[in-house]
Amino acid sequence: MRRLIFFYSFLFFFITTEVFSKSNLYEKIDLFGEVLENIKKEYVDDIDQAEIMDSAINGVLQSLDPYSAYMSPDLFKEMQTDTRGEFGGLGIEIGMEAGVVKVISPIDDTPAAKAGIKAGDYIVKIGSDQVQGKSLLEAVKLMRGPVGSAIELTVRRKNVKKPLKFKIVRKIIEVQSVSSNIVGDQKDLGYIRLKSFNENSDKQFLKSVKKFEKNSKIKGYVLDLRNNPGGLLTQAINITDFFLEDGEIVSTKGRKISETRKFFARRGDEINGKPIVVLINNGSASASEIFAGALKDHKRAIILGENSYGKGSVQSIIPLKNGGGIRLTISKYYLPSGKSISEVGVEPDILVEEDGDNFQINTDKDNQLNYAIKLFSS
Repeated sequence: MRRLIFFYSFLFFFITTEVFSKSNLYEKIDLFGEVLENIKKEYVDDIDQAEIMDSAINGVLQSLDPYSAYMSPDLFKEMQTDTRGEFGGLGIEIGMEAGVVKVISPIDDTPAAKAGIKAGDYIVKIGSDQVQGKSLLEAVKLMRGPVGSAIELTVRRKNVKKPLKFKIVRKIIEVQSVSSNIVGDQKDLGYIRLKSFNENSDKQFLKSVKKFEKNSKIKGYVLDLRNNPGGLLTQAINITDFFLEDGEIVSTKGRKISETRKFFARRGDEINGKPIVVLINNGSASASEIFAGALKDHKRAIILGENSYGKGSVQSIIPLKNGGGIRLTISKYYLPSGKSISEVGVEPDILVEEDGDNFQINTDKDNQLNYAIKLFSS
């Protein structure tokens, strides 16, 4: 059945993306119907033709990029329903790669992060269900469940031969997007960890900055965006603007004029030119990459850590007549240099990889943070 679904996905994509003359297009549509009819008559098992067509449509969308997907009417309705207090999550941001669910980043202090899930892990099984052949939204549905219930994830990890299994208990995920403290041997550096770009992240972030700026000892800042999966574009622009006097922050380009825009910084640097080190890793995605990339392009900060994830696109939810919907990529982000973030990410100025299995963010075992602190004393 999986091979059948793949075949239809490929065939449907081929029909809808190639430029044919009208006669050729009609021939291909007739061919598709003929193949479907033969499968209905001859295939070894009974098939649900509607289910196959859904899989074909989803195959088309997934072949475009990892973030486009089809939602059946039931799934679309479920995704729109407010389920606060009823369903729990694991605390991971995920995407698709080669038909497998890939962890963009685990969110700090959530069940997934505490269990040991890492950015870059590939989820191959959710409970007893194989992930291969499922859409991203179907995988999300499998991972959701009642608060307090457990789910086992089987993952493949780079440089680890055997699959890893994690039993994770679902809970309500509440993310406090900003935390801060003073670091450095002389207690003279402001450390701000930004976990996501939520509605009030800019206000929380600015509050931390202003608190530090009242301390005359503060000589620089370490801004930590590791495992930050992104969020709202407006928040990325607002927070980046805190540190730039002028110039472009980011641009978006799409097929429609309305999706092609440029965003610029307003005059005023909240820390008056003090030096900045920004920490990123493979779990820094989307809005995090806009922030880090803009500060890098303007030479306003040193970027330290590992290459970021490479999610530089904007998705829109489009309702369909059948009650379902599609999530479709409508534009891409571009840094001030004109470079696209998509599938490339932001390259750090100083490459510092996580050191060993005992690595923990913002602890004595955080070699990346320790390296950043030493830069201010060198």
